[in-house]
Amino acid sequence: MKRADFIRISLLGGIATTSNMGMNTFLNQLNDWPDLGFEMPVMFVGHGAPNVAAEQNEYTKAWATMAEGMPRPKAILCISAHWLTHGQTKICSAATPETLYDFGGMDPRLYAMKYPAPGDPALADYLQGELKTSSLQLDEHWGFDHGTWCVLYHMFPKADIPVLQMSVDYSKSEAFHYQFGQELAKLRKKGILILASGNIVHNLGQAIFNEHARYEWAEQYDAQAKQWLEQRNDQIFLNRIAQGSLAKLAIPTPDHYYPLLYTLGMKDTKDELLFFNEKVNYGSVSMRSMVYGKL
Repeated sequence: MKRADFIRISLLGGIATTSNMGMNTFLNQLNDWPDLGFEMPVMFVGHGAPNVAAEQNEYTKAWATMAEGMPRPKAILCISAHWLTHGQTKICSAATPETLYDFGGMDPRLYAMKYPAPGDPALADYLQGELKTSSLQLDEHWGFDHGTWCVLYHMFPKADIPVLQMSVDYSKSEAFHYQFGQELAKLRKKGILILASGNIVHNLGQAIFNEHARYEWAEQYDAQAKQWLEQRNDQIFLNRIAQGSLAKLAIPTPDHYYPLLYTLGMKDTKDELLFFNEKVNYGSVSMRSMVYGKL
């Protein structure tokens, strides 16, 4: 038996062992990882500036409330706007991912916060073989950036659920990310919570770091996006250039926009849609978040 296969068996020992089956049978069972009989909800979270996570406020309390209302995940797969790769998609395969402080000049309290959730190398390996839209590359070095840990710190404060972070291939089109989301949808039945973290409106060049700052164009685009989401008009999101002048201001770069497309791809026609944190922060950062499915 190869050492890599031994490691996979050890880490997934609760699923199968080789004491009563051959290696090929084990791998077949792993590929047929059983459905749980229900679908986990899928979430898009507007994470905003890291400072939001430094204390209890209306945004972090809403994140916690959403987590309290859903089944406990077997694992969490987070797609964050802050891990951008080019020409490939990576997935964190570290057993103990680090908390990354991928920001500067923020609230000092943030640098004392940690999110010590375990990784799941075996699940990362399984997904590498299972997902076909993109050829996943395992990465043991990336940890949890603030798009992931700042949210999970408040959603699941015990940090006792395995978490994997997956990168966003910045070289791909809107259609690619949407189609990738469609493939990821099958993981909902496996007990995996898929959390996409970005912002529908994200223009830091226009940001005013004052909670009361307001831009009419930002609020108009956020409201228009809500209407499209309620109409299930996915196609309009797949061509942001065609959305007009408001979109050019709201989405000057698509890094925080792409995670939304995964959520749209993962939803099902029967899923209920629930919005929360329906505010624009710092004038030009939409905190709008949503859940598809039943809580």
